[in-house]
Amino acid sequence: MDGAGVGAAAAYRHCEDVVRTQARNFSYGIRLLPAPKRRALSAVYAFARRIDDIGDDHDAPAPERLARLADERARLADPGAHPSDLVLAALADAAGRRPIPLDAFGELIDGCEADVRGEDYDTFDDLLWYCRCVAGTVGRLSLGVFGTSDPGTAVPRADALGVALQLTNILRDVKEDGANGRVYLPAKDLARFGCTLHRDEAGRLTDPPDRLVALVRFEATRAEEWYGTGLKLLPMLDRRSAACTGAMAGIYRRLLKRITADPLAALETRTSLPGWEKAAVSARAMAGTRR
Repeated sequence: MDGAGVGAAAAYRHCEDVVRTQARNFSYGIRLLPAPKRRALSAVYAFARRIDDIGDDHDAPAPERLARLADERARLADPGAHPSDLVLAALADAAGRRPIPLDAFGELIDGCEADVRGEDYDTFDDLLWYCRCVAGTVGRLSLGVFGTSDPGTAVPRADALGVALQLTNILRDVKEDGANGRVYLPAKDLARFGCTLHRDEAGRLTDPPDRLVALVRFEATRAEEWYGTGLKLLPMLDRRSAACTGAMAGIYRRLLKRITADPLAALETRTSLPGWEKAAVSARAMAGTRR
């Protein structure tokens, strides 16, 4: 198994199980990679998912979640020192084989800490910091798995693609985030379109529908611009890595197009794609790299 010992093999299997059961969108891209890269990216995803789950554990008080995040940050300093932790064991093995920038996980933890503290974002530049922390970092970590001959050009593109994915997530999860007391859209954007995202006692948005439509489409256009930059990464990757990235991005762009087509529905129901459509996007991404 790519030189991995028995312990590492078990650790990788665990991380791949995490991807299969919890990565509802990313799994379609990860499965297109050759086995060594698939295992490495599964380890990256599994640890990122652990961090996200801690931040999203609303049943735990904020001080407890912050303490758990601090503990994970400390353990990440030497992942190989925790052989009984299957995720860290796999991550340590992967980082020993590929130039995976593990310090980027520190930025992911920074972003999750901001979630726990309930930080709001006044301007898009403020939100951009957050997007780069929680998603641009994953783009950079993934690039460490994929490999590139021109990191100076590739890294900003990977970061941009992560920003595009996160902006799509934010638009998809407006209702769910609101129920948790969170508004990620910049306050100045809300003011620009005369929106508050407040809901009445029946759970209906109180903003005029035309303003909500304009707000969502404005944010979606901004996300599409980030896709335009981020997708320039694909020609810099090997065929299978490009297919993986193209599948992930393609699924999220489909989500964004659905949100743009019916913003009011997207604000009331979490937009998703059926499995067959995700599979079709992945198949096209793989076929496209063969041309």
